Amino acid sequence: MSYGIRIHQFGGPEVLKWEEFEVGDPGPGQVKVKHSAAGVNFVDTMQRRGLVHPLAFPLVLGRGGAGVVVAIGAGVRDIKIGDRVAYAPYTGSYCEERLIEAAKLVPVPEGLDDQIVGATILQGLTVQFLVRQVHRVASGDTIFVHAAAGGVGLILCQWAAHLGARVVGAVSSREKAELARQHGCEDVVVYSDTDFVSQGVAFNGGNRFDVVYDSVGQDTFLRSLDLLRPAGLIVSFGLASGEVPSVDLGVLRAKGGLAVSTGGLLGFTEGRGRLREMAAEWFGVLGSGTLKIEVNQRYPLREAARAHRDLESRRTTGSTVLVV
Repeated sequence: MSYGIRIHQFGGPEVLKWEEFEVGDPGPGQVKVKHSAAGVNFVDTMQRRGLVHPLAFPLVLGRGGAGVVVAIGAGVRDIKIGDRVAYAPYTGSYCEERLIEAAKLVPVPEGLDDQIVGATILQGLTVQFLVRQVHRVASGDTIFVHAAAGGVGLILCQWAAHLGARVVGAVSSREKAELARQHGCEDVVVYSDTDFVSQGVAFNGGNRFDVVYDSVGQDTFLRSLDLLRPAGLIVSFGLASGEVPSVDLGVLRAKGGLAVSTGGLLGFTEGRGRLREMAAEWFGVLGSGTLKIEVNQRYPLREAARAHRDLESRRTTGSTVLVV
């Protein structure tokens, strides 16, 4: 028997229950992973509320984790007991142990801390597809990043700046603005202080941006189109404030032939070879010291409800991890 956080209905943090349950033995192509750390991400709160990818109850939340392989099913060839592994974006990490297909795992290099890996694996892979695939950020690019002090935001701003881009961020408070400035942003807009479009353009020398990265959604998407230069790109990859309104193609044409990407991480990780390539690049960046990684909140696994409350009330910055 093993313990974990499960939900039996959608709702607020109170539906997260610490329970004992049987994990079982791995089937063909599966392994059993004993977790050491599980990341907490805003998408977990959305899944808890039933807003994205509803799955069958009882449901273990969590889209990324790290741990060690403790059992192997038939047909698994290139993973062995004792291997350190991680995964994302596959649901089910808020638990001590789980079964998972071997093809969904990536090896964790020596020297990387499990808590940092577990906290950032979903975020790091997300940023990899944002700055290396959806738009290959290059020197001289100008980009605008919403929610720049969040887990994805801090990594995105730093990685883009490291690649030579000029980064302007937007955050919800002056305290978060200072954090964003310390992590790749040349200038930061505080939503409550000013209009983010006019101030963002002013910070960019009166020019509009090549790319806008928007994880907020409903509250920011349509106005963000006015941040873009002709033929600019807006990347919608999160829905923190709700679904994005329908976009009229005529509006995109009238604003200069704007492009929209709504790609999600799962589509970019299809095929084990691709997933491993993305993870290898992320782990390389993580281990190089190029980025300052901020795991600013750590909670015992059984206190996942407290982690969700803090995340939804905007009391968190950077990355959050459940320690198993």
